[in-house]
Amino acid sequence: MRLLVTGGAGFIGSNFVHHVLSETNHSVVTLDALTYAGSKSNLEGVLEDPGHEFVEGDIRDAELVSDLLADADAVVNFAAESHVDRSIDGAEPFVRTNVHGTQVLLDAALDAGVDRFVQISTDEVYGEIATGRFEESDPLTPRNPYAASKAGADLLARSYHTTHGLPVVITRTSNNFGPRQHTEKLIPKFIRNAAAGETLPVYGDGSNVREWIYVEDNCRAIRSVLADGTAGEIYNIGSDEELTNLEVTHAILDAVGGSEDQIEFVEDRPGHDQRYALDASKVQRLGWEPEWSFADGLERTVEYYLDG
Repeated sequence: MRLLVTGGAGFIGSNFVHHVLSETNHSVVTLDALTYAGSKSNLEGVLEDPGHEFVEGDIRDAELVSDLLADADAVVNFAAESHVDRSIDGAEPFVRTNVHGTQVLLDAALDAGVDRFVQISTDEVYGEIATGRFEESDPLTPRNPYAASKAGADLLARSYHTTHGLPVVITRTSNNFGPRQHTEKLIPKFIRNAAAGETLPVYGDGSNVREWIYVEDNCRAIRSVLADGTAGEIYNIGSDEELTNLEVTHAILDAVGGSEDQIEFVEDRPGHDQRYALDASKVQRLGWEPEWSFADGLERTVEYYLDG
């Protein structure tokens, strides 16, 4: 199988490219615009792989995307603006890439007659949940511009399946962590701050709950959906490991050897969702199970950021 992986020089995308090239006989074309969140260094070790081609470009470039899809069997679309705080400061780039960019890809995929279009989404499209876990059939109630742009892309992708028969599948994943994540995100930022003796700014009282999944487990789940998922369906991907932001902060300080005095409680993010949690039983029926605990994944992640 020949895959077009968009956003493949970003965090999850680059881990997926490494995973596919090491675990399958698929060939991969990586398309990435190399914005602040994407770097060719994330693809170190596979840039010269004979089964891999890197192309610098934007998913909104219809001509380029059409050319790349002419020889592709499937698309896995990771390309996205993804930082909530940035979306609060300005939503326009999120709509431009996450919605318009997805539309350009969908049109090109439809014209090319690809066998599978995997849209990578997020648990944030559901909004917050006080108790229980979100199921794939639950309504979308996004509460920040990033989540709203991803929800829009999800709905657009599903409409191409319903209207045109494009074989779309959607994954919605809980918070990822691991190697190659941009250092503006919570875990890599706090690892580096803790090691440097700097403050760790925790929003509000730190009670917000997230479900954390090690990125390698997510890559394995996406590959399962790519191979065995049913067209038109959505698959939640989660670990069942819930931690408050304060618990994550303490775990990082313990792993790095920092001090609790480094914790600084700061003004809460506007519209900060209190809790996310996913029911991942549907993807588990494809034969996938998480293999990494949060503790083991954090140990590996700390090694990456401090030794790299």
